[in-house]
Amino acid sequence: MKTAIVILNWNGQKLLEKFLPSVVNFSSQDATIYIADNASTDTSITYIKEFFPVIKIVENTINGGYAKGYNDALKLIDADIYCLLNSDVEVTKNWLQPIIEVFKNNDKTAIIQPKILDFKDKTKLEYAGAAGGFVDLYGYPYCRGRIFNHLETDNGQFNDIKEIFWASGACLFIRAKVYHQLDGFDEDYFAHQEEIDLCWRTQNIGYKVKYVGTSAIFHVGGATLKDTNPHKTFLNFRNSLLNIVKNVPKKWFLFVIFSRLIFDGIAGIKFILELRPIHTWAIVKAHLSFYKNFFTFLEKRRKTMKKHDYNLHTSIVWQYFVLRRKKFKDLK
Repeated sequence: MKTAIVILNWNGQKLLEKFLPSVVNFSSQDATIYIADNASTDTSITYIKEFFPVIKIVENTINGGYAKGYNDALKLIDADIYCLLNSDVEVTKNWLQPIIEVFKNNDKTAIIQPKILDFKDKTKLEYAGAAGGFVDLYGYPYCRGRIFNHLETDNGQFNDIKEIFWASGACLFIRAKVYHQLDGFDEDYFAHQEEIDLCWRTQNIGYKVKYVGTSAIFHVGGATLKDTNPHKTFLNFRNSLLNIVKNVPKKWFLFVIFSRLIFDGIAGIKFILELRPIHTWAIVKAHLSFYKNFFTFLEKRRKTMKKHDYNLHTSIVWQYFVLRRKKFKDLK
């Protein structure tokens, strides 16, 4: 299968210097490597041309964020499988083969994620995707191996192949034909949780999302809310609500939206008590943007073909904060 590894870059030369060697060393025999550059103003392109001539470069005319950046670049890349890989990822020997094998043997598998470990502590699962993502009844995302800010130690408990709900944008493999059938990422998201929406829509047209734990990568990440800027808080809360409007089954629709707005209000109070009112204000702005975009996304919902329903029953907030269940295996 013709595989393209596509790394989105914006002024990220330092990351490229650190992480491109592993990608080239462990991938170039099995895949073509591309840099999709989002109109960088540093010397990234010059550096790649000088030190990594094997890498192909696609230059976007503007910085359209994660969603538009990939949409623009992938229109110009011919492959059967796209691997969308963050620039802060170290890959490992033979990481591609197990994933390609699953694609070859499962026609209905459209998206795959490997095991994502923490580059800063390689014994831990990493926040951005861990061992595959899920969404609870209220639209909150969580992962096998990562629930809110609790990260599990990797003891081999996730060395399996399993159907999941969403794959991390830090390393997301997708069949090119499915990506283009769905018109790629929703550019209205700009960044954050657009990969969840893409995975949701992929399942809406009858395909599966899988995790392959026999492939592993190390991601720098560090994306806990405590460490983020308010704009990231804004995007996460707003885009999660937009995911609900586009994709939650009809029978849950109104219940989930109203419940979620209440939960977000509680999160806002929590930020105030933690002396982080700027994040509370980010949630307020997220809700205002959600109201502004509600009918636009309702129209997108009508255009999304749904072939099956979902069992979104677990409240991860209840499980984690009230029942104190912090490991995936303990969830009911």
